[in-house]
Amino acid sequence: MQLYIGNKNYSSWSLRPWLLATELNIPFEEILVPFDEGGSWDKFRAFSPTGLVPCLVDGEATVWDSLAIAEYLYEAYPAVWPADKVARAWARCAAAEMHAGFFALRNQCSMNCGVTVSMHQVDAGLEKDLARLEELWEQGLDRFGGPFLAGDSFTAVDAFFAPVVFRLYGYQLSLGDKAMAYAEHIRALPGMQTWYEEALKEPWREVAHDQELVAVGAIVEDRRQ
Repeated sequence: MQLYIGNKNYSSWSLRPWLLATELNIPFEEILVPFDEGGSWDKFRAFSPTGLVPCLVDGEATVWDSLAIAEYLYEAYPAVWPADKVARAWARCAAAEMHAGFFALRNQCSMNCGVTVSMHQVDAGLEKDLARLEELWEQGLDRFGGPFLAGDSFTAVDAFFAPVVFRLYGYQLSLGDKAMAYAEHIRALPGMQTWYEEALKEPWREVAHDQELVAVGAIVEDRRQ
């Protein structure tokens, strides 16, 4: 299988299936195609029907959505979702909520692994998203026993919230103790460490992505090489 992804420093959508496959030892070939200034639609259309990343190509099958990729992998690798039916249903709902929601967090705190930002303000929309995030994480940890969101094993729901972990630390956002302990646990995963280290080494800069940072705050540390 070939997994097409964008820049590791910026592409939160790419991180999800990449981390899922990496942590579950699902074999794949990584193909990183850097973003272009002004848009990459034409270039990405060579492998992705939507001109977006991530995109999984497995022989005649092309899967061009991160949640659909998780479901496609699940057919051959059941560990993608929890074995327990109730936990699996909860995990799918939580992953879908992340996939389609948390707009204030997503729009105000774009993923940028290599920088730390001091935000000008945390507005009502972002506060609401952070409160829901804390509630959801604590619900999963309490209900299924942790240390992962749906039990004792890493599954797709953890992969879908992995970009949020980079956002929490990058924008100096805080949740409750239990939720932050979970975030630290995810940040320490080997796959997350590899992604982070490789993101810092990337030579590419995209002005549009970096401008999103200074629109919401001040860059207080830039660790990119």
